[in-house]
Amino acid sequence: MNKIDHLLIVDDDEEIRDLLKQYLERSGFKVSSAANGKQMRSVLAEGTVDLIVLDLMMPHEDGLVLCRELTATQTHPIPILMLTARNEEADRILGLEMGADDYLTKPFATRELLARVRAILRRTRMIPTPLREQKSSRLLRFGEWNLDTHARHLIDSSGAIVALSGAEYRLLRVFLDHSQRVLTRDQLLGLTQNRESDYFDRSIDILVSRLRKRLRDDSREPLYIKTLRSESYIFSCSVEQHGEYL
Repeated sequence: MNKIDHLLIVDDDEEIRDLLKQYLERSGFKVSSAANGKQMRSVLAEGTVDLIVLDLMMPHEDGLVLCRELTATQTHPIPILMLTARNEEADRILGLEMGADDYLTKPFATRELLARVRAILRRTRMIPTPLREQKSSRLLRFGEWNLDTHARHLIDSSGAIVALSGAEYRLLRVFLDHSQRVLTRDQLLGLTQNRESDYFDRSIDILVSRLRKRLRDDSREPLYIKTLRSESYIFSCSVEQHGEYL
């Protein structure tokens, strides 16, 4: 039997919660809802959630606070689709910086939300899940780093682990799989998010900035991810594959 994906809608607007819950359940999902952070934590404590639809503007703990909490506390971060208003560009950027996988501006069509949800879940399934029973993990080595492709985290030269969000992991894998090749923003967006960019879309730039911080890469003199004038990036370090921890 195929697994039914469990979605969690977090929004203080009861009408929106009920509308989305009914629509997504008709589309084949198991759906829970929460009006605030406290209810969200209760749902998460009860079982596995595959994706969270998180409203940005909520009283007390807003979407940015909850997004930051989710990406910091979850061993394997849950994908987040952030709902924002059209005049909140700065907050949308903050949401992406804090770990949201994608955003959708209000007002939106329910079919568009459904398409975004399915796209995020598709991308998530492309990432290997952790194999705890496996005695060894495949590592990709570059510079002073190893990427554990099963646990989906970085390991530095001292053995310390650096956690990655799902979006950060996907972008790094694209760079490692296409090392020393020029990749445009549109190509990166297509490879990591399966959608085209528009003129104002800065999500890849924000994600590159986040990834540079994880790699401790100086944007002024980067060792790994270099920016080219043609609105492109190149991962300039060579990559080696290893089957086990070294």
